[in-house]
Amino acid sequence: MKTTELQNIKQRYNIVGNCEALNRALDVALQVAPTDLSVLIVGESGVGKEIIPRVIHDNSPRRREKYFAINCGSIPEGTIDSELFGHVKGSFTGAINDSPGYFGVANKGTLFLDEVGELPMATQARLLRVLENGEYIPVGGTEIRKTDVRIVAATNVNIRQAISEGRFREDLYYRLNQVPVQMPPLRERGEDIVLLFRLFAMQMAEKYRMDKVVLTDDAKQLLMRYKWPGNVRQLKNITEQISILSTERQITPEILTRFIPQDQESTQLATIHSEGEHSFENEREILYKILFELRSNVNDMRREMSTLKKQMEDVQVSKPAQQPQFPSTQLAPIAPIQPINTPSLEDAVAEEYVEPEMESLNLSDLGRQMLEKALERNGGNRKKAAMELGISDRTLYRRLKQYGLDK
Repeated sequence: MKTTELQNIKQRYNIVGNCEALNRALDVALQVAPTDLSVLIVGESGVGKEIIPRVIHDNSPRRREKYFAINCGSIPEGTIDSELFGHVKGSFTGAINDSPGYFGVANKGTLFLDEVGELPMATQARLLRVLENGEYIPVGGTEIRKTDVRIVAATNVNIRQAISEGRFREDLYYRLNQVPVQMPPLRERGEDIVLLFRLFAMQMAEKYRMDKVVLTDDAKQLLMRYKWPGNVRQLKNITEQISILSTERQITPEILTRFIPQDQESTQLATIHSEGEHSFENEREILYKILFELRSNVNDMRREMSTLKKQMEDVQVSKPAQQPQFPSTQLAPIAPIQPINTPSLEDAVAEEYVEPEMESLNLSDLGRQMLEKALERNGGNRKKAAMELGISDRTLYRRLKQYGLDK
């Protein structure tokens, strides 16, 4: 791409920066725009991924048609199919009219699916069908509908890891990733950080009619050394804070450090677990699961022993013991055999399996905590929680009712 053309694009969309990775992302977007190929934008949260689909749409043959940006992570799982693919009247409670959905309304246009990695598996299957042949069926409908929509998707999650964990379809990934676009994180953009700070400071000065804050050379170096986990969004927030709260307009490193988080965890990237690593957060949760399963096994054993005890009692009732008859002879009577103090089956069962009340309560508390944590990790999805715990849906529902969590 020519330099003048690239500068025109940056000026049109208010893009600031000259780093090579950013220029390459814009170049790919302009090259793929005239085609109908699907584009997958990959980058951390806050890097400005939403600019790329706008550039693609405005420079494509579809630029006069509709453009919709949809955040897939903000739509509830129970309604996302209806939002995307529409529904027919009466298909669910509240469906008082037919709805075409985004794929119906955006026909001939472009759909930007942000946070596509958050889509449920069932919705991913529907999306794959639309991408392959342009066909979809509304929720509650039977008629196949056609649509011609250009898809641009974005994600901030590791899709390959999500595929290995069974949270994302591999065939959908390859269908979306016909042309990948990598957006660089702010910490890798060098002097672009200073240029962005200058832009945000100027915007604040113009908006609120105040003097613009200016960085010293040492403050610029400090700004570029920071890792910026929140990327451009975090830089803008800090610039706005400094513009409003700082009494000095000349920003030194000492002033800057009062606004940049010093917590080491806030400057580190999120840790991504290696493939095949256990999904439990810590050993305590592993212990919860073991105790939960152990309690179920003990209850099963108690039921089996109770059944065995009842069977033996039935046998004793049906065949009463015969008292031995000794013939009348002159022999000396045989001394009666002293009974051995052997515990009965009933005593054995009680001794082996009767749980003290406090121990039972502890196990109950552990089981309840295990269920609550599993539901919390899976966003309240009971089916996923049951799969994680290794129990059936029916068992999970019975435990929820037992612990009063079924509300």
